[in-house]
Amino acid sequence: MTQRASLCYNEGTMKNADFLADEIFSRYGNVKRARGPFLYTAKGRRLTDLYQESGRAILGWGGCSAYTMLKNVLNRGATGFYRTDHTYRLAKAVNTLFPSGGTKRAVLVFPSKKIAVEEGLKISARTSAYHPWHQAEVDWAAVDCIVYEPTLPWAGETTVLAVRETPENAELIKLAGTRQIRLASPMEEAYARSTYDLITALRDRKEKDWFIYDNLINSYWTRKGPYLFPKVPEERYAAFVLHCLDLGIVISPDYNQPSIVPFGADRGVFEVLKKNPFSLD
Repeated sequence: MTQRASLCYNEGTMKNADFLADEIFSRYGNVKRARGPFLYTAKGRRLTDLYQESGRAILGWGGCSAYTMLKNVLNRGATGFYRTDHTYRLAKAVNTLFPSGGTKRAVLVFPSKKIAVEEGLKISARTSAYHPWHQAEVDWAAVDCIVYEPTLPWAGETTVLAVRETPENAELIKLAGTRQIRLASPMEEAYARSTYDLITALRDRKEKDWFIYDNLINSYWTRKGPYLFPKVPEERYAAFVLHCLDLGIVISPDYNQPSIVPFGADRGVFEVLKKNPFSLD
């Protein structure tokens, strides 16, 4: 959990998100629709989303196969407490994302990242939060407990803990399971499908999809993969958030949570920032 503080759990994230939501509303009204990296507002303004629901919308808003699968399962009506064909799909998907050299991972679902981190550390000091495309140097097969936030924009704070199963930690896994939540079948399928979508995106999205914006944004951020770490002084960051919002660009409201390159957006969305620079002094 030492990759960088900006990628760790931050208890102020929700408060900052509320601030951002209020500022969007005061300028542009309600968000009426979202697709890809864009938010469409009641006042007819299209906003470019670099916050991306604190990373959960990194695959984009709306139109994803996870949403389609959610609707399909809902239409079947199998949404009760009982086991269904979808019950084990999430565990299978997470094990596909994080292979462990033949060792199976137990998959636990918690109501928040904070709890997932707490329970992971109780099981093993080798607990790490996963961020797509950011930690290429990490041998994830050797990480005992992986904290994984599904790439599902409407998942709230729900977080997965993938624990490498060994005879030594069986009782600890069982104890951690007493704090987990049970997902309804439609959500199990949506989480599983979003995980497979991520596996596909990890194969398809490369450095070429992110560096095309560098000459427009490198005055304000240091880019690592799709993640943007601010160069703006922390004491001026709130003003920078509002400056960007005035220009139709939604960035992370939390200095310690990176913004994300908007995959598929035209370079023109950043031209306005170049034409209306923010003073770093």
